[in-house]
Amino acid sequence: MQGKVVLITGGAKRVGATICRRLHAAGANLMLHYRASAGEARLLQAELNHQRRDSVALIQADLLDLGKLPSLIDQTVQTFGRLDALINNAATFYQTPVGEITAEDWENLIGADLRAPLFIAQAAAPALRKSQGAIINITDIHAERPLKNYVLYSIAKAGLVGLTRSLARELAPEVRVNAVAPGPILWPDDDAFDELSRQRIISHTPLKREGTPDDIAKAVLFLLVEATYVTGETINVDGGRHVAL
Repeated sequence: MQGKVVLITGGAKRVGATICRRLHAAGANLMLHYRASAGEARLLQAELNHQRRDSVALIQADLLDLGKLPSLIDQTVQTFGRLDALINNAATFYQTPVGEITAEDWENLIGADLRAPLFIAQAAAPALRKSQGAIINITDIHAERPLKNYVLYSIAKAGLVGLTRSLARELAPEVRVNAVAPGPILWPDDDAFDELSRQRIISHTPLKREGTPDDIAKAVLFLLVEATYVTGETINVDGGRHVAL
């Protein structure tokens, strides 16, 4: 990744921040996108720029605003001169049981988890073709096996898997497009899963433990650096949970 430039959405905290640290340690320069996590973004930028000067820049945007998405690409190229990889990591996650789904829920979840990755990828395609680059989408094992009461989230992530395959065909041979599907890595911040629910999920995971954010980051790095003959693929990083559901 030495000298490579990566744009990552939702990179300020949680899994996104771990991906940033892993790619930065491998030599990449980063354009770190955030929406509301300005404090976390600035702290991470300072941490990484202390290790390597001027290697991380920040960009703020609401991914629901389609008109702002091309600027993510434009500012990345203006800052670093190129774009080698796009990591569509940002996501929205909350319950939408049937009977309670609203048009606003559709806009929020489909907009952030599916529409934004599509339009960012479309804007990034010319720069990525020029650099023979790659796109990594962070999906979910529930794209294949829907999570009860999370109808719109499951639909959006299923669409993101489909988008991964479609873009792999559309952007070949210059650009590779793959996905990483996490399982039980980090629990939501809203306490939607109580301790009993968490233990039940872990007990139904063949490896009988939670994963770590760095498990996801390592898979992303593998797809970017090592897996140069892989495109259109989704790697499940879930302790085998997808085969046990």
